Amino acid sequence: MIQSVLVANRGEIARRIFATCRRSGIGTVAVFSDADALGPHVTEADAAVRLPGNSPADTYLRGDLVIEAALLAGADAIHPGYGFLSENAEFARAVHDAGLTWIGPPAPAIEMMGSKVESKKLMAAAGVPVLAELDPDAVTEADLPVLVKASAGGGGRGMRVVRELADLPEQLEGARREAQSAFGDPTVFCERYLETGRHIEVQVMADRHGTVWAVGERECSIQRRHQKVVEEAPSPLVEAVPGMRERLFEAARLAAKAIDYEGAGTVEFLATGRADTDGGDFFFLEMNTRLQVEHPVTECTTGLDLVDLQLEVASGLALDADSPAVSGHSIEVRLYAEDPAQNWQPQSGPVHRLALPGTAVEFDVLRTPGIRLDSGVVDGSTVGVHYDPMLAKVISFAPTRTQAATRLATALGRTQIHGLRTNRDLLVNVLRHPAFLAGDTDTAFFDTHGLDVLAKPLASVETERLSALATALADAAHNRDVATVDSTLPSGWRNLASAPQSKTFTGTGGDVEIRYLLTRYGLKAEGFDDVSLVSATARHVALDVAGLRRSFEVSRYGDDVFVDSALGPVSLHAAPRFTDPSAVVAEGSLLAPMPGSVIRLGAAVGDAVTAGQPIVWLEAMKMEHTIKAPASGVLTELSVTAGQQVDVGTVLAVVEAAQPEGES
Repeated sequence: MIQSVLVANRGEIARRIFATCRRSGIGTVAVFSDADALGPHVTEADAAVRLPGNSPADTYLRGDLVIEAALLAGADAIHPGYGFLSENAEFARAVHDAGLTWIGPPAPAIEMMGSKVESKKLMAAAGVPVLAELDPDAVTEADLPVLVKASAGGGGRGMRVVRELADLPEQLEGARREAQSAFGDPTVFCERYLETGRHIEVQVMADRHGTVWAVGERECSIQRRHQKVVEEAPSPLVEAVPGMRERLFEAARLAAKAIDYEGAGTVEFLATGRADTDGGDFFFLEMNTRLQVEHPVTECTTGLDLVDLQLEVASGLALDADSPAVSGHSIEVRLYAEDPAQNWQPQSGPVHRLALPGTAVEFDVLRTPGIRLDSGVVDGSTVGVHYDPMLAKVISFAPTRTQAATRLATALGRTQIHGLRTNRDLLVNVLRHPAFLAGDTDTAFFDTHGLDVLAKPLASVETERLSALATALADAAHNRDVATVDSTLPSGWRNLASAPQSKTFTGTGGDVEIRYLLTRYGLKAEGFDDVSLVSATARHVALDVAGLRRSFEVSRYGDDVFVDSALGPVSLHAAPRFTDPSAVVAEGSLLAPMPGSVIRLGAAVGDAVTAGQPIVWLEAMKMEHTIKAPASGVLTELSVTAGQQVDVGTVLAVVEAAQPEGES
């Protein structure tokens, strides 16, 4: 039996695997890059080995260093998690050759599924329905729209939708660059793009004795940039279409048996139809020869610990003849450090606090209704630019789908997330959307229902104003706490008050100016005639708002303020009383929205540019981000070169806007 496991991964999935190992009495070994030296997965392991460097190519993708680390630490098995080396057949062979147990499928199975081009041919021969592959050089108008896909990868990287034939060459080039960067293989192909398809996948588990389980299906149709955002089990579509589950399970078992599969894997399909209509045709997309990010929803609806099953299968144990029954409903959302309203722009920086309300199970199977948290960060963690910006997975389990969605939306809405901008508001809005609750979820969900609507802040403008008032009052209480003289007097007290106290905060809706006086008769705040102060400390403020008592918890980190209340989460920035002239940038400046590497320039100084024209391409978190001209005019300054690393806020270029005709 396995005694000690090295996890060749980082963050949330490393912590998840370690949790099962600890419950099973198995030792744990971590590997870490320099950027992850203080990461929670490192401190939680029994032993940890440094992989020098920061980039995946220098660290987590170095199979030779990972195997050396396992041997050094005395581990007898390696679990690859997902991503990085998890679907690398050469690495699987090297692990075996080093005398270690590989917790995954046989190398030949990984190899056969490693190429999306070849795997489709194999599946078609096995009787699994597939979408035809298209040669990128032979795509015609009649084939549009098409999806460009990286043959060696997943996770949305190297994928582009092309609707105009003229755009195909540029999109192919960009997809190849992303694929090379993320997977070390620039090979791409095309297939017909189904605008409103449903992403349905089947979890399989197979042992080396010939038993193959189709454990259950998941629906992962709500995606951004072809990367899953919301996942659930079972699928509302499959539930609604008679006989579809049986057909899906049979296709998944055929796929696994065709390659003599062992261990946990996922067979992914693109399905047609709606939950309220007939349909249910499906086509093989790919087989992920590893554990999936969304495996917790299957665990919660089956009671299985899939990582524990992986360990047992890798040790040679046999599965029962029949897979367990499915009950209840589970929904998982991926909490990302990103700004959906700004084209999903990834964020980097500190995570001051991440706390769910009540008691949440961490990295364990929910056997009763509740909330589970699988997180790669803890309070004080820093999100860098080298890896995927996912902070955590939040999972609900309940008897019905509606209960699971409601429970998850409420928990997310009341979670304290301090530090980075995240997609939390979007996730809650999706979970509460009538179309989602009706099971009408396809891959065009964001386009259909409007990203501007779905990304709308949970807190209203009025809530933001109340939160700013609460912050001003909390600041006043803090000032009294630290005052060295007259600490019993109200902040800003005067014998004859001539002007109210004034503080300005910047929120999502712009600047909010708070003007107030604390008098012997109570609070007098301009624009808040129906608001009175109940109590105020540096952290907690209670206000009576038109007869309703509201509580606000105020957390301040420098000039950044996070206010949590039942009305919705609010983030504010305290505006300085005086502007630093050195912080003012020229009008028309293009600022780096995140730290990253400049990979390409689209214009030179002196060029005439048009509004929306790409000027600089940045790579951050293994994705390309285009910085465009804010207006038509002339590029008067270009401050960066290809290959240069830049920090957030760096001035990349300056565009001097063209003057309207007739002006001089």
